Amino acid sequence: MAFNLNKKKGPISEINVTPLVDVMLVLLVIFMISAPLMFSGIKLKLPKTKKVDNVRLTKKQVILSITKEEEFYLGKEKMTFNESLKRIKEEFKLNNVSTLYLRADYILDYGKVAKVMSLLKINGIDKISLVTEIEAK
Repeated sequence: MAFNLNKKKGPISEINVTPLVDVMLVLLVIFMISAPLMFSGIKLKLPKTKKVDNVRLTKKQVILSITKEEEFYLGKEKMTFNESLKRIKEEFKLNNVSTLYLRADYILDYGKVAKVMSLLKINGIDKISLVTEIEAK
């Protein structure tokens, strides 16, 4: 709302910025809420890394491998997923470690690997490291 303090009769030539600021704040809030939602529907082919942290796997580390046929191996022993959950916790206590190294075949569907990781976390296995190979130059 503008006030005429000069006591001149006639039109007010000053811009009332209050409605402009209100509209801009509403637009800002709308964009802040909608911006993160825009990226969820994008289909991506994620890049491969050329160099990752080198991990030398030893017998003391707990390694869960998943083949393209969805078979589970703890170390070199084949077992079901439920059996491997129990054995992973036993291996953690035995070797005094808390990190699981997860190896999954490249052909295996990303969603299946994510589901396995989710089930592991639900069962109390929080530290999971994904093991990859370094891409050839």
